[in-house]
Amino acid sequence: MTGRREDGTPTVKPGVYLLSRAASPQFHAPILVRVIRELTDRHPPHGWTWIDCYQLDRHGDAIEKRQLFVMPAGMRQVDVPPVPYAARRPPARSTR
Repeated sequence: MTGRREDGTPTVKPGVYLLSRAASPQFHAPILVRVIRELTDRHPPHGWTWIDCYQLDRHGDAIEKRQLFVMPAGMRQVDVPPVPYAARRPPARSTR
């Protein structure tokens, strides 16, 4: 995140983030998202914002497009390297 809005809330830049309870009470189980953009046309309360994002699976693939209400200060930016499709398959089972 870089910069701040007039009210002091951090702005959100595109990227991959881990969202947990620090970002919003709705995340009782943390989720991984790829932020497309911050929705600046909405006027949330101080310290909060809306983001347009894709929820990611354990391989880093998008599984659902979402608009989420979050606290930018609680979002943790992470680096998620892509997992090649060949590496996702389980190893062949032995017939012994």
